[in-house]
Amino acid sequence: METAERPPKTIALDSRYSTARHLNTLRPPLLTNSPDNKIQFSLFSTSNAPEKIDGGLRCSGYFKYNLPDHPLITVVTVVYNGEKYLEQTIQSVINQSYDAVEYIVIDGGSTDGTLDIIRQYDALIDYWVSESDKGIADAMNKGVSFATGEYIVFINSDDFLYNVNSLEVAASFLDNNYMIFSFDILYGSNLVRLSSRGFNFWLNFRNGILHQGVVCSRLLFNMVGYFDEQLEISMDYDFFLRAYYNRFKLKKIKTVLSVMRDTGLSSQKDWQSLVLRFNEDKLVQHRMIQNSNTKVFNKFFWFFYMPYRKIKFLFAERFGK
Repeated sequence: METAERPPKTIALDSRYSTARHLNTLRPPLLTNSPDNKIQFSLFSTSNAPEKIDGGLRCSGYFKYNLPDHPLITVVTVVYNGEKYLEQTIQSVINQSYDAVEYIVIDGGSTDGTLDIIRQYDALIDYWVSESDKGIADAMNKGVSFATGEYIVFINSDDFLYNVNSLEVAASFLDNNYMIFSFDILYGSNLVRLSSRGFNFWLNFRNGILHQGVVCSRLLFNMVGYFDEQLEISMDYDFFLRAYYNRFKLKKIKTVLSVMRDTGLSSQKDWQSLVLRFNEDKLVQHRMIQNSNTKVFNKFFWFFYMPYRKIKFLFAERFGK
């Protein structure tokens, strides 16, 4: 995807909010999709689903551009029946101190009050669409395809940016030597600080990268491709493992970017959910790992790890820990 080399003069629709402060224009960016690209970008949904509803700044004729001295960061929020926390998520994005923020919201056809909340912020969201989808990965892929920023970060409806300076601080670490920037997150009601393990040999066994703390170059998606829509939980692990095996570089940064609640699908601790996640992890590893020695290590790992996790689960169930 390419944007115009010289963006037209920008205007501010509402200087109080990051998404309406700068980079809005009445001329849409030029998108060029090549058959060689693994992602096909578009400004609007081309779905013919009868239940589709969309809106936002783009539908009112306002667009954004990448600027060399102020890279545009696209924040994508995926939501389904998320009225409980969605407004806090939106507020955390639109109140950023960083000026160059593009905001995309993908709703899976919610039946609660989610759509009412989205419409309330229509003038502060660059583009939103509500329609049924095939799951989280499908929704995340839609968000990527609508992004025009140089960088993309997923802050879904169970998450929120750490503070008003989160994106401004993150932008100060972005450089062209890396495709992936992994920041710390705070997790759960106790706000436990978690750090990425980065790209190393152990990624062949467990995912140590927290997508709520990751900022990716948009170009990475063009080279690595979409999230796997056949996966319910491990789509981010699959994506990062593909990036790792394609030798893309990840930079670890010891700064908190976001807060992740323990209410999402990947945080579920019941045994059925854990088994689903473990089985998807094994599937991802099976199709990516080529080295015979690593395959052997991987088999040994799961031979011991599954009983260990079962014992840990039963202990927690018995003693409530």
